[in-house]
Amino acid sequence: QVQLAESGGGLVQTGGSLRVSCAVSGQTINNYIMAWFRRAPGKERESVAAISWSGDLTYIADSVKGRFTISKENVKNTVYLQMNSLKPEDTGVYYCAADGTTRMWPYTRNTPSEEEYGAWGQGTQVTVGS
Repeated sequence: QVQLAESGGGLVQTGGSLRVSCAVSGQTINNYIMAWFRRAPGKERESVAAISWSGDLTYIADSVKGRFTISKENVKNTVYLQMNSLKPEDTGVYYCAADGTTRMWPYTRNTPSEEEYGAWGQGTQVTVGS
């Protein structure tokens, strides 16, 4: 049973940077497509970024493209979301998720959806002050 634990959230000013981490236990992250989602206050959860099993393919949502980067460190079994040039609209709870069933990279044209992910972390709060 894979377990995910996010960390690194906090309060940052507009234009600042923050890196959130997702430590994975129970399985190696090489078996999963890993993704970050977020839920802003009063809004539905949306996908932010995803990374393939080997780490050579990534998906970045248009709303954060050029500012956010997803990466993974296999030795630590950890996935990261580096967030730069943060804006108040980036405020929300950030969730890490794992998809262990998909066998072909699906995000060349599609966007990640919650239904594809069977394992979730508890979330970490990111607040961007204006």
